[in-house]
Order: sequence, then structure tokens, then C-alpha cells
Amino acid sequence: MAAAATLPATWREALPVFLAHGSPRVLLGALAAALAGRIALGEPSPADLVPPAVLLAVWPLQEWLIHVGILHFRPRRLGRFALDFRVPRSHRAHHADPSDLALVFIPIHSFAYSLPLLVGLCVALTPTPRLALTALAAYLALALHYEWVHFLVHTRVWPRTRAYQRLWRNHRLHHFKNERYWFGVTRLGGDRLLGTGPDPRGVATSATARRLHGDAFADAGSGA
Repeated sequence: MAAAATLPATWREALPVFLAHGSPRVLLGALAAALAGRIALGEPSPADLVPPAVLLAVWPLQEWLIHVGILHFRPRRLGRFALDFRVPRSHRAHHADPSDLALVFIPIHSFAYSLPLLVGLCVALTPTPRLALTALAAYLALALHYEWVHFLVHTRVWPRTRAYQRLWRNHRLHHFKNERYWFGVTRLGGDRLLGTGPDPRGVATSATARRLHGDAFADAGSGA
């Protein structure tokens, strides 16, 4: 467990730590490639505003669904076999030690399948290569923003604006108050829509916020 005093306390301290991890570097490289590709295909048009607008609209729900459905996936037994996955295992470790910055980021191995899937979706859901690259760049920018916000919440850097202070409080409640609520990290609309953003004064402090699922699967052995 990392000592709190060793965590970055200012943006100047935080940025090089952030960039030292693999996920931000992968996202920055992919974003640069997507932007370069889009620029190579010609000047933007009003239609290029559509993919970012759609992504901004759906991002809160996507963030909620990934957090609940994937990161908080509950391991299961199928007869003698254990059903578990590397990403939720990593997230359980993150809950166990929220100050370990190595566990804050998107697991690097997941880009091997998530990036090709993202490219395929952008191509399938947009009518032209230009808009596909616009959508790809917008998504990668939002993902990079997610990584930055999530990282800062787990440092000693206190946000300067009310909007980011609210994000900071929301995610800290998820980790230290009750893991069954407050799933939004950069956008809180999913919590409002799906009823998981209650007044914390009415929510009991969970005994399992640091032990997701209460270690019910601790004896299951290695997962998938």
C-alpha cells in the first residue's frame, strides 16, 4: 500500500507520474494517429461535430455500464471451473488499495482487443472514413480525459473548479463510502439516470468497499 504522503500533491508533480504509465501513452499515441489520419483526409465539415456530440451524450451511460458490468463483474463458478477475468480482478485490487497508482489505469493488456473493437465500431457506425476518424479521435480524447480525472482523484491534487471537485467527491464516495453507488468518474449522468447517485447522508458505509463482493470468490483459484 502506497503511503499517502508519497502521492503527487500538485499538477506539476502529477503530470510526469501520469505520463509514466502505459495507458496514457497508448491513448496519446492512438489519439495522435487518429488526428493525423483525419487531417490527411481533408478539412473538417459541420458533419464532424456529430460524432463528438453523440459521444458526449452517451458517455455517462457507457461509463456507468462499463463500471458496473465489467469492472464490478462478480466472479462465478461453473461446476468445478472459476469464471473470472483479468480486468475485474485488477479493479478489485484497485479497490483493495486505492492509493496504488499502478492499479488506477486501464490495464495495458486490454488495449489489444479494445482498440481494434473501437476502430471497428467507428467504421461500422459512421458513413465515411472522415467521420470514422473523427469519432475515433473524439473517443480517445474522452478516454484520455477519463484516465486523467481518475488518476487525479487518487492523488493529493485538489481540483480547482467546482465541477471537478464534485467528480472528486463522487469517486471518493464510491471507494470509501459504498461501492454500490457513485459509478460515474468523469460524467455523473449515468448515476442520476439509474439511481446510483443518492445523498450520501442516507447511505450506510459499506464493509466491503475495499473488498468487492466481500471476498466471496477468494478461494476460487485463478480465473479466465
